Amino acid sequence: MSDIVVTPLKRPKDGRARKTGSVREKRLVNSRGKTVRVLSLDANSATFIDDLTLVFEKNVAKARRENKRVVGSADGSGK
Repeated sequence: MSDIVVTPLKRPKDGRARKTGSVREKRLVNSRGKTVRVLSLDANSATFIDDLTLVFEKNVAKARRENKRVVGSADGSGK
């Protein structure tokens, strides 16, 4: 049986963005003429897990900013 190890995620200490590996960012124009950002990643990348985590974190941060703007609370509850 294997041991479970719990450690904190490693984050850059100086606030720099971490290296993105295979994550690619494209800016596209949607049908309404608004510029949108599309993040994509390579499923065969050696850094797939880190890349997926990065994209997930960016999506959550964007959703929280939008909730804060619309509802007034980052968690979307309005409280």
